[in-house]
Amino acid sequence: MSTSDSQPPIASEERTTLGETDNDPIVLLELIQRLKVRDVMTSNLVTVPRDATMQQAQELMRQKKISSVPVEEKGRLFGLVSIDDIIRALVAGTIHESCGRHMTTKLVVLEDDMPLSFALRYFDRYHYGRFPVINRDRQLVGIICHRDINRALLVELTQELHRLEGASLQKDGDDGSGSLYLLREFPICKYDFENAGKAANQIKQVLQEKKLPPKIIRRIAVAAYELEINLCVHSDGGVLSWQISNGRSEIVARDAGPGIEDVEWACRDGASTANEWIRSLGFGAGMGLVNVRRVSDEFDIKSKKGSGTTVKSIIYIEDKAS
Repeated sequence: MSTSDSQPPIASEERTTLGETDNDPIVLLELIQRLKVRDVMTSNLVTVPRDATMQQAQELMRQKKISSVPVEEKGRLFGLVSIDDIIRALVAGTIHESCGRHMTTKLVVLEDDMPLSFALRYFDRYHYGRFPVINRDRQLVGIICHRDINRALLVELTQELHRLEGASLQKDGDDGSGSLYLLREFPICKYDFENAGKAANQIKQVLQEKKLPPKIIRRIAVAAYELEINLCVHSDGGVLSWQISNGRSEIVARDAGPGIEDVEWACRDGASTANEWIRSLGFGAGMGLVNVRRVSDEFDIKSKKGSGTTVKSIIYIEDKAS
């Protein structure tokens, strides 16, 4: 694979600080959940064919100021030539031989429709500087590195800041009155990843239409998203209920199984029973219940192995003392 850049991976901030404040961590988590690898990657690729010499690859890398170059023909990825490969070729005296003979072929790749959170975990796990990105047809479509992620998040955070500033001007006089009443129920199916997150998005849209404070909207949206994904990934399916009344939002996730044997363990950072397939899709990081608890004013979970689980998140939309 490619050599590591000097930049440290940013995955350490990925999901662990959610809810410690009402500001940036929640915003960042929402962006990471929303963005796909294709939204961040560099698609303007610099590549070489297999019959190009290692010296030609070296010169191309020098001109473009890059530390690796994919070996690609007609969209098919064959390997990668990195600085380490160039150094080995120089030492061995094979710098004039083809890239096809000396390229790195054991590659770790990402798919363009994977969540950005999945890419962050790969950077943290493998400590590579960049990853090739392929599509569903296994064709090379991009490269993603730390710089791409930092740049995309900076742009998205700047746009979100501007939107929040505008929203703050529009909410003057809106005191989050307890007269507001809303009720929604969403059936959630097991492994329905095509629709995972849609219930949380609908809840967020309703809250935005009602012009609730953006910070409150974010906390409710994060709790709804995490509980929805938990129902999809870890249960046999269930119902996500959401209600606003008496100045508070209440989200309840109920399922009929399989239940949690050790609730205290399940609420710890990183605790997860997700299999490798679920993890390969970018889910099952073991932070769902932790994140819900952190953004909630009141949190409760009841479960029994072999029966089912009920998780409740309450978030006040007005000052509790008022």
